Amino acid sequence: MHPKQLQILLETIRDGELSVQDGMTRLATLPFEDVGDALIDHHRGLRQGTAEVVFGEGKTAGQILRIANGLLNGSNNVLVTRLDADRAALLIEHWPEAEYDPLGRTLAIVRCPAVLTGRGPILVVCAGTSDLPVAREATMVARFMGNEVEELTDVGVAGLHRLLAHLDQLRRASVIIAVAGMEGALPSVIGGLVAVPVIAVPTSVGYGASFGGVAALLGMLNSCASGVTVVNIDNGFGAACAASRINRLEQP
Repeated sequence: MHPKQLQILLETIRDGELSVQDGMTRLATLPFEDVGDALIDHHRGLRQGTAEVVFGEGKTAGQILRIANGLLNGSNNVLVTRLDADRAALLIEHWPEAEYDPLGRTLAIVRCPAVLTGRGPILVVCAGTSDLPVAREATMVARFMGNEVEELTDVGVAGLHRLLAHLDQLRRASVIIAVAGMEGALPSVIGGLVAVPVIAVPTSVGYGASFGGVAALLGMLNSCASGVTVVNIDNGFGAACAASRINRLEQP
């Protein structure tokens, strides 16, 4: 339940359009609901501004169905991450309105469209085409959370002129998510060009000495550019959550 939904509920009770008992029934599942093998956090929207997101990896289709159904019954939109096409197809059978992005492996069921709450666009910058799945996860999560999102792809440091051709787009962003594998140099370059927060996402893309993304992670953690923060390897979701919170902060 989001703050606006709670406000509407209380106003309908105040205006006599809903009985106190019915209102109590609707609130009975707060702060969480037990659906057997998961405890759904219906209170998260009130605490954090966005509903609980379902991490699909490692969950069966049945588990995801029960969790998603519980979230929908609690008046929440549903976002599932790390979801393969086979399990996504099963969810779409139950909810034909669901939108699945096979590249980012995200599925969204949106019954109450998010209101844009950000101060400006979040720009997701992707070093190479092989990094796109992680970048697209970040894009889809940030949009789900009510942000305007732009994408800039295949602008890694192997051809730096490709990035420099988009300086205007970089500088008008409110927050930048920089996604890169290999040696992970892209966030450092971007951090030296802009005055906004840069969230670096190392990916597991690269040859043997990249150690599944550890080389990129360490390179980003040791960035000499100011204003660069780093999330875990392949964690487009975490980067989008952080960027969304930054983007909602009011200007002083």
